[in-house]
Amino acid sequence: MPAMNQVPELQDLVEDMPRFVSVLTAFAAKLQINLGEFHADHISVRCHQNTTADRWRAGLEKCGQLLNETMINGRPICLYTLNEPLVVGPLSIDLVELPYPGDKRYPHEGWEHIEIVLEGIEDELYTRALALIADEALMTPGIKLKQSAPKGENERLPNPTLAITDGSVTIKFHPHSLREIVASEKVGG
Repeated sequence: MPAMNQVPELQDLVEDMPRFVSVLTAFAAKLQINLGEFHADHISVRCHQNTTADRWRAGLEKCGQLLNETMINGRPICLYTLNEPLVVGPLSIDLVELPYPGDKRYPHEGWEHIEIVLEGIEDELYTRALALIADEALMTPGIKLKQSAPKGENERLPNPTLAITDGSVTIKFHPHSLREIVASEKVGG
């Protein structure tokens, strides 16, 4: 099975990776987070059209396996386990989240965020995540925080999320890996 950089349908994502690593690294430095100290659960893309999502899906099927597909907020979210992990700065990531487009329009089509697992009690996620970020970074103009709890139909594990963004890149924190969430769906469904 080929690596992502050998799949024609994914060449725009391959070409977008240096930009993403650059903005991610700069953002992490601004937040005073050392990405190398964490486990990145997955990386996610964003696109504006179903045709782009379909093309990426066809490409991901050539270099990975579909782990799960579920409906969240009225749109399919696909998870692919890659045969060869992506190198994203100091991180090695083998899980790609492909959400189909929804109502929100993103400023860029391509890589959009990473998610980091902070294991522990779900109700304490926000406190744990905020403790990692420098206070002055949280007060920087343009830095936005969003708390959410997206949930698939059969999920049994609560997986609250804290997203931190500067508008061009996002780092999200949650207490469970997506593989744990998918396993909880299978047990419950």
